[in-house]
Amino acid sequence: MRDRKPRKLYWGSCRLNGTLNISGKQSVKIFEKYGYVIDHQTGSHQILWHPEKNTLYILNHRELAPGLLRSLIRQAEMTVDEFLGLK
Repeated sequence: MRDRKPRKLYWGSCRLNGTLNISGKQSVKIFEKYGYVIDHQTGSHQILWHPEKNTLYILNHRELAPGLLRSLIRQAEMTVDEFLGLK
């Protein structure tokens, strides 16, 4: 059997793969720069509120999975490039 290369996940013009290590805490800080406010926390979920956009539920984990992170970025009506630019 051949060794397979790890798949790279593309969304928009930016590559978002497993090498991008962003924690829940870091993502909350980035979304706060975009105008979100921490509404409250329930267990390990932080709930972020924005007056004009969707409410976000972010896990407070060491590393967020790339698919989950892409989903949160999409819900916030951002692009991956915008999100990484605020990092």
